[in-house]
Amino acid sequence: MVTAEQDKHTGLAILFSTVAAPFCIPISSAPGFHFFWIGEFVKEVSTMVCSALRRVAHVRVYLVRKASGVSRGHQHQALGSRPAASEFAARGAPGSVVELLGKPYPQDDYSNLSQKVLSRVGRNLHNQQHHPLWLIKERVKEHFYKQYVGRFGTPLFSVYDDLSPVVTTWQNFDSLLIPAGHPSRKKGDNYYLNRTHMLRAHTSAHQWDLLHAGLDAFLVVGDVYRRDQIDSQHYPVFHQLEAVRLFSKHELFAGIKNGESLQLFEQSSRSAHKQETHTMEAMKLVEFDLKQTLTRLVTHLFGDGLDIRWVDCYFPFTHPSFEMEINFHGEWLEVLGCGVMEQQLVNSAGAQDRVGWAFGLGLERLAMILYDIPDIRLFWSEDERFLKQFLVSDINQKVKFQPLSKYPAVINDISFWLPSENYSENDFYDLVRTIGGDLVEKVDLIDKFEHPKTHRTSHCYRITYRHMERTLSQSEVRHIHQAVQEAAVQLLGVEGRF
Repeated sequence: MVTAEQDKHTGLAILFSTVAAPFCIPISSAPGFHFFWIGEFVKEVSTMVCSALRRVAHVRVYLVRKASGVSRGHQHQALGSRPAASEFAARGAPGSVVELLGKPYPQDDYSNLSQKVLSRVGRNLHNQQHHPLWLIKERVKEHFYKQYVGRFGTPLFSVYDDLSPVVTTWQNFDSLLIPAGHPSRKKGDNYYLNRTHMLRAHTSAHQWDLLHAGLDAFLVVGDVYRRDQIDSQHYPVFHQLEAVRLFSKHELFAGIKNGESLQLFEQSSRSAHKQETHTMEAMKLVEFDLKQTLTRLVTHLFGDGLDIRWVDCYFPFTHPSFEMEINFHGEWLEVLGCGVMEQQLVNSAGAQDRVGWAFGLGLERLAMILYDIPDIRLFWSEDERFLKQFLVSDINQKVKFQPLSKYPAVINDISFWLPSENYSENDFYDLVRTIGGDLVEKVDLIDKFEHPKTHRTSHCYRITYRHMERTLSQSEVRHIHQAVQEAAVQLLGVEGRF
């Protein structure tokens, strides 16, 4: 689900994104559920510039030469290593083929993967022992294994944490009832291999397949990919965990007085509190079980005495839908999205005689809160000073991250006139990430200007560069910044004001 981590991108992305499975409506925080915030709906615009792709042969040669000069002398950088505008070569022109995880994918006008993003595929931080994301995953998994046991003493929930991040657009959208014209499908917000395949935007992309296989209780954990803004809470790759549970009539009403006379389904009208096919009794019991399950989970993670509140929200794949917020150190924080699964989705997967719930959360979001980690880039660090802090003998041991020395930032601005059409901010953010890598701490849009006579629009962005393991010099940042300027002109069609 997307969670709070992508914070609004993230959701049932677990069902749900940043920080944001299907519940991650936008974070890098959270999972799929955040991926679908109505507040995020904006006019759809094309994001990958087709004209730039047509010029790609010329641009690649130019950028390779430029990047090669920038990268010399910086190869020792451990964290954000060298920019390399040449990494845009991964955005192959239509007719070319990119190979990922051993499979070839033909490129077309939807292909928009950068080498920077491709280099993260297969890293699977959530499966690296003693990594902070692994610790969160293991704590959640242990909790579900102990709390929910089947009839024969085996865990009720099965766990899938190694499913391929390459999915079809049908899996990522259509299976979750996301309409064809929905803004969450935008090329500017997702990473497409081509028109039919993409890097999953939420772990909920696997939900239908697992239900169709006959499973009725499972966790899915994995890396998800979203094009997003650049700051300490957002990263183009983050990790989500989602859970799904279905109930038969017998399971849901067991122990309820006169439960044998109650029904799961009816034909009525949809309201704010229930779907048209669910009885009020069934919906209330599913909602109660969901909230009880999540209250136990966050209590396990954060400790007793936690204040919790539920906020009504919207996800395409659940109704009613909720976000859970917790009061942590005096601040209300969104940690996950959840809801009663849309019966149309459940029915299409072959479980017509069952009802269920789903939730999704962002692992980075939880880890940043629990371990006091200030910057999402740290999760990709191979610096022993970071990693050794999570080398614990007990996964439930409390860990408070001790910050590494914070090296000074180097700040440069870039301003340009936008092209008349086909400009997307996420294209610019993606370009900056590809060239600047993890040296880029954040990018802020600090000024918009419309010329009163020509009506042309100008944007000014402030780029903060900071290496997490050493001091950057103005000279090396200048080379990187110049590469960003020149690539923006060549690839995005802007007119520089620098």
